[in-house]
Amino acid sequence: MIVDSAAAFREQIQSGWLKGDGPAVPRACFLVEPSGFRLSRQSARDNAYMDLSVSVDPQRALDQHRALSERITACGIPAVRFPGHSTTPDELFPNNVFATIPGRSIIGAMLHPERQLEAGRSDIRAFFTQLMRYEEVDLSGRDLVAELTGALVIDRSHRIGYCGMTQRVDDAGCQAMHDAFDLALSFRFDLKPTEYHTNVVMSVLASRALVICPDAFVDPEVPAAIAEAYPGHVLEISSEEKEAFAGNCIALNFKDLFMSQTALDALAPEKIELLKSWHFNVHGVEMDEIEKAGGSLRCCVAEIY
Repeated sequence: MIVDSAAAFREQIQSGWLKGDGPAVPRACFLVEPSGFRLSRQSARDNAYMDLSVSVDPQRALDQHRALSERITACGIPAVRFPGHSTTPDELFPNNVFATIPGRSIIGAMLHPERQLEAGRSDIRAFFTQLMRYEEVDLSGRDLVAELTGALVIDRSHRIGYCGMTQRVDDAGCQAMHDAFDLALSFRFDLKPTEYHTNVVMSVLASRALVICPDAFVDPEVPAAIAEAYPGHVLEISSEEKEAFAGNCIALNFKDLFMSQTALDALAPEKIELLKSWHFNVHGVEMDEIEKAGGSLRCCVAEIY
């Protein structure tokens, strides 16, 4: 079921039919290393978080990316690294192109041509279909736009999808993702024109907590309704904290929460303490070079369920 109003979402949440019986956290993750790191002019067309006038340091971006992998694996979380290609500069943000549910791999339908090239990677496809023996659902050849877990933030345990409508997803893409991720309920809503991906403005942490920036939504009733689904476990962030990528965080197990150091530094101390009170270990990782490309830590991590 897909709903598109706060009232309809509240009705479904309050009806009690949604079950928390799915895996809330992934069993592993994968990353694609930046190769010849540069800023994509195509992505900058609708990504207000990018500034093409700044210079970038490819080696520093690679070093930060490797440090992220090391921090993840130090927590006992398996991480697979794939090589990147200089022809596809946004490849270090694989979660928009490749995603999984148990037994199924999903290929996204990307808006920009450079990112469409990523969807054709035979090695990542083979990893899931031949090695993992996953069924493949390929959205990339369809007449739609669906940038997977960039556009769609998912409460995995309850199988609820939160789809913020921007240029990076259309109505057909929302429906296709609802089906591909085998969701019980999807909530479709409008983000403000300055936003490009839902996972920059909100995150569901291990299906038990919510980080959200209410100012990023067109209708203020939407974030209020989403918050009601996580009573007692809602962290509201300001626009300034959101612009520092505080909403672009991810819990890769039930205790380890990862965000960029930029995001962690931007969060008010009492908000960090709130996250800790929910029994999260908060890991800040230096990502400022990578963030010049308009995405942050969560964008670099694709989950394997």
